[in-house]
Amino acid sequence: MQTQINRDPEQLDHRTCRSICDAVGERLQRSIRPETDLPSRLRELVDELVRRDRTRYPGHLR
Repeated sequence: MQTQINRDPEQLDHRTCRSICDAVGERLQRSIRPETDLPSRLRELVDELVRRDRTRYPGHLR
């Protein structure tokens, strides 16, 4: 699947995009508690995302 880049001047800047991603992530963390039983593959993927985030943004995640 190809992605077309939109050069629209109203395109979100990096800071705004990051804020939106953080807000969505926080809401998902509240919705999907660790005690929620996830399928094993989905649990593996979530754990991998957490590891990557901790590597890229040390001190950012609890």
